[in-house]
This record gives sequence, structure tokens and C-alpha cells, in this order.
Amino acid sequence: MHEAKTHDQPQRALAELHPGDVVNLGIGIPTLIADLITPGMQLNLHTENGTLGVGSAPYNGGALEHPVNAGTVPVTAVPGASYFDSADSFGMIRGGHVHVAVMGGLQVDAHANLANWAVPGKPLLGVGGAMDLASGARRLIVLMTHTDPDGTLKVVSKCTLPLSELALGSILDDIWATTGACRRSAPEPRVDRAALTRRVCPSPRRRCRGPC
Repeated sequence: MHEAKTHDQPQRALAELHPGDVVNLGIGIPTLIADLITPGMQLNLHTENGTLGVGSAPYNGGALEHPVNAGTVPVTAVPGASYFDSADSFGMIRGGHVHVAVMGGLQVDAHANLANWAVPGKPLLGVGGAMDLASGARRLIVLMTHTDPDGTLKVVSKCTLPLSELALGSILDDIWATTGACRRSAPEPRVDRAALTRRVCPSPRRRCRGPC
């Protein structure tokens, strides 16, 4: 199947952002968006650990030479960036001052519910800032692959993992661009639809109307 590749997802998500937006990028695929942003786009990247005005990844150097984001990845800061403590940062999130949160996902279901903080088989360290961002940001976009590495679908009828948020905004995976519940999904233009049907609807008796 000729699928849209993972590095195309950040470009697709970038098209959803608007000048002046305060945007929080989650760990994983969403962090790639930072490298695509140019000054003329007038986007303001926010991190939970207390930065507004995050730039792209540095060309060289590490955490001793550069600030880090919430995932402890070294980043640059654009002119005019500001630093503050986590309490102020989460005050911004919970107060609705973050326009868009772009997050990764472990599962999204047919009702647009999101599970993205409890990884199966790994120790539970707590939900962290995921739930604050999912509920506090004015809009939530999820970037994820359509399946796990073992081929298990991540877009499901009903989430079986602990939920982070109910009824999220948009899902952008490597196959589908979705707004709201899965019934409004539309496959990306380059996807082989026949192969997609076999992949998301393995039973030939099941009538496939989308990934759910």
C-alpha cells in the first residue's frame, strides 16, 4: 500500500494552525512540526516545563547548551521567547490560553475519545500533563500511526486503555484525516483504498465504511 509517510503528518498538521496561535507539541511525531515552522507563520510554541517561543531543534549541542522541551529534547528559542515555572505553564493550559495542543495517541475510538498516557506493559507513572492539555487546550489534534508496530489497529470501536480526553477535535494518522468522530473520516489522497479496506476490515463479511 502506498501510504502517506509519518513525516508527512507534521506538514498536514501545520496546515491546521493559524498565525498567532499558541501551540503545544506533544512527545513523538508532533515534535517534528517545530522544524517546519518559519518566522512568517507567527506561531508560538509552548512547553509544559515553561517556555513560550520554542524554535526548531539545534544543529549541534545538547541539553547543556540549549533549553529542553517537556520530553527533555534540546530545542532552540526564538527571539522574544520567555521562560517561566511549571505552575505558570499549567495555568496557561488550564486557563484556555493554549489555542492548539498536538499530541500523540495510543488509541482513538469511534466516538473520538483519546487514550494516550498508559502504555500497555510499562509502569504507570501517572497521566502527567496529557489530561491537562487534552481538556485545557481550545483545540486538540492527534498525530499517530494507524497501527502499532505489530499491526494492531489504534483507531478502534471503543478504547480499552485509560482515557485522556473525550470527544477530541481532529485525528491525523498515516492513512486517515479525521475531524470529530470516525464517521466523518476521509482517507488521505495517496492511499490505496482497496488495500486500506483489507487492512482495517480484515473480515470480508464486514462492510467497511471507515477505520472504525
